[in-house]
Amino acid sequence: MLKKIFLCFFCIFLLGGAVFPVKAYEPTGFDISAKAALLVSLDTGDVLYNKNPDQKVYPASITKIMTTILILENEKYQPEAKLAMTEEVQKIISGTGSSVSNLKVGEEIKQIDLVYFVLMSSFGDCAYLAAMYYGGSVDGFVAMMNEKAAELGLSGTHYGNPVGLHDEETYTTANDIHTLTVYALKNATFKTVCESLRYTVEATNMSGKRTISTTNFLQDVNTNYYYQYAHGVKTGYTDEAGRCLVSTASYNGYNYLCVVMGCPPRETRHFTDSSALYRWAFNNFSFKEIANSKEPICEIPVNLSLETDFAPLYFEKPFITVLPNEADDSTIVVKTHLKSDAVDAPIKKGDILGTADIVYAEEVIGTVNLVANNDIAASRLLTVFRAVKNFFGSIYMKLFLGLIAVLILIFILLCIRLNYHRRRKRRVKYIPYSNKKR
Repeated sequence: MLKKIFLCFFCIFLLGGAVFPVKAYEPTGFDISAKAALLVSLDTGDVLYNKNPDQKVYPASITKIMTTILILENEKYQPEAKLAMTEEVQKIISGTGSSVSNLKVGEEIKQIDLVYFVLMSSFGDCAYLAAMYYGGSVDGFVAMMNEKAAELGLSGTHYGNPVGLHDEETYTTANDIHTLTVYALKNATFKTVCESLRYTVEATNMSGKRTISTTNFLQDVNTNYYYQYAHGVKTGYTDEAGRCLVSTASYNGYNYLCVVMGCPPRETRHFTDSSALYRWAFNNFSFKEIANSKEPICEIPVNLSLETDFAPLYFEKPFITVLPNEADDSTIVVKTHLKSDAVDAPIKKGDILGTADIVYAEEVIGTVNLVANNDIAASRLLTVFRAVKNFFGSIYMKLFLGLIAVLILIFILLCIRLNYHRRRKRRVKYIPYSNKKR
């Protein structure tokens, strides 16, 4: 039988309360000095704070995040194998103002030590040494850096050198730094190195044992900027770039990544801005489950099935986000977007039939697929009936029937014309017989 088709209505969770600006929360009680900044939940991807996240900024030694990743992913990288400092590297770094390791020409260190020198202590000479060894040349390594940036989708990033020395061709954005750092932290060695406070380098062929330290004072209990929940990742500084810091912090099951770029160059606001943002996040935000995957969100009409006229749709997975503690569910709305007004059977469990936008305070904070929760079989009778109906209702059938109608009409006209001529031929003028004799 034919079923009436109904449009699926939007399903909304409305429960009453206060309104907060989503993805642009404004901290109270302190100001952020950075030109560009970002605070992101590593658990959910929610952006709690942003300031000019796509604005072009100079990365300074934040550049070495990319440099380190290319070291660790290079086929030449062997942690225990050794490299020697070269005179060419020392000539390149001389006069640049970059911090240096004081390795002597010909002094050999393990490649894992080189990673600590580059990432944890930010030594520029070691970054150049890595570039020349792993890239074949500085230019070759810089090309690799830009290729990797393109691979990761860092559309606002370009590198001109592996150190972060000021260069108009070396720039990035806070959003790109976030993307790069999340990628880098998936590498276990990178994570271990950037979160280390101290590292001891064993005696080399030219120097005794030495201990190097992190440049991130948030990790160092011996500084005034120590923040007990902070870990890594990288500091940066030039006069043009200002003070920069990429860091993470974890507390009570919550994990955040903070990027601050372009803080005042003669101050230490990159540390205080970051710790202030972390305290604000830990004290004022919490996880909230907006909806689970066990309750239907809406329905979609189903054609060609005798089992049911409608299929309930569910979240593909639970949606959990980070929201202010004082926020209730009153401003949370689930807006569904179905792929079509109706769907034809058969339907398989897990088929994606639409999406749902999670809207909080008039901002979309997430999108989840809507899926069928069970199989729905198609009726053969209804399928055949649909096929026959579609066949006779198709444009080709209409054209065919129209052609037949035209041919019939032409045939009728020809028949009429033929009969008309036959009748004319049969007409004979009547001449009386008597007239013929005369």
